[in-house]
Amino acid sequence: MSAVVNRLAPGLTGRLSEGASEAVAERLASGTLSPFACRAASAIRRDPCERDRDTAMRPAFVRDAEKIMHLPAYNRLAGKTQVFSFRANDDLCRRGLHVQLVARVARDIGRALGLNLDLIEAIALAHDLGHTPFGHAGERFLNDVFHARTGRWFFHNVQSVRVVDVLAGRNVSLQTLDGALCHNGEFEQQVFETSGLAEFDTFDRVVESSWEHGDETISHLRPMTLEGCVVRVSDIIAYVGKDRQDAISAGLCSEDTFDDGLGGGYNAWALAAFVADVVEHSLGRDRIEMSEEAFAEMRRAKRENYEKIYGAGEVNGDFSAEVAELFGRLYDYELEALAAGDESAAIFAHHVLPTQRRLAFYGRGYDWERDPDQTVVDFISSMTDDYFMATCEALFPDAAGLFPNRGYFSEGVRA
Repeated sequence: MSAVVNRLAPGLTGRLSEGASEAVAERLASGTLSPFACRAASAIRRDPCERDRDTAMRPAFVRDAEKIMHLPAYNRLAGKTQVFSFRANDDLCRRGLHVQLVARVARDIGRALGLNLDLIEAIALAHDLGHTPFGHAGERFLNDVFHARTGRWFFHNVQSVRVVDVLAGRNVSLQTLDGALCHNGEFEQQVFETSGLAEFDTFDRVVESSWEHGDETISHLRPMTLEGCVVRVSDIIAYVGKDRQDAISAGLCSEDTFDDGLGGGYNAWALAAFVADVVEHSLGRDRIEMSEEAFAEMRRAKRENYEKIYGAGEVNGDFSAEVAELFGRLYDYELEALAAGDESAAIFAHHVLPTQRRLAFYGRGYDWERDPDQTVVDFISSMTDDYFMATCEALFPDAAGLFPNRGYFSEGVRA
């Protein structure tokens, strides 16, 4: 079978040069880490307690990955939209699969570069824990409500840090938290250099600035480790082609929709081409870099996805105003429920009280009364698509007919 060629980026073959291939093979054979990798012994925690001590069986970042995978927020990713909502199609990517795809791409790059694969995995698994129901549309709707009421900004990457560090209280390393904060795949770059961050005080100020200033801060974030840089570029690599496959499967696009002519095959091409390019241009360097051709093609493909996919999904399209209104109505309702203090209300029974119980195990508490708006944001952003719909249908009678009820058996298909 001949190699797949992207006519818009013919120089990206998906293969390493002979010199790079030899260097990677030598690195793998030696089993050594790059001098620029983050060592497990360098892990920085808020609480350097004995329970989280680095061991041979459970190195520092292995602990982080395991902590993350056992969080309720991680489990809920399987019920959250990646791109397409309201579709009875179990083959479409959900956010739970997306984080695994990012981890897979990032590990491939990290292995070739001799980076810490445990840290890469931990960052990748954590990076979307703060995502809302209904993907980036839901993120935008929640931000609009939150900003209108408080002047602060909601971004899922900042909430991801809050989920792990505050709401779960799991004493996860600074390197993992920093990678989650800085991952944002909406800001692509050709070159990723590390920030030099080395302590929690500065990190906490950056997180607070992200809440207060939004894009003004977030658009300038840089990871403190090369592992975080790899996850950041891998986020885009993992979704730019996969979203095209899903759009075709969902019937929004055809194999002939995209300018490169590869259709759903773009995903396989992108995985090979971009991974090889990043490895080729980052080997032996203290930064992560792409070639000009690869960066231009990534930006082009992402821009085309926005034009032909992301604006066509239901939550972004025909009834985005109605769903956005539900976010506002639900936000106001939950604020009132908090003020009433009725512990039978879902925000208490399903969010505040369980969070308090989990934190108590680690000797920590959830100060939900200090900032009710933040508590409401914590609750709504934690919801799966189905939970959000069920809540709205229970609270607002007019919402029952809003959400599409698409079954598995339609268009001539029978059970």
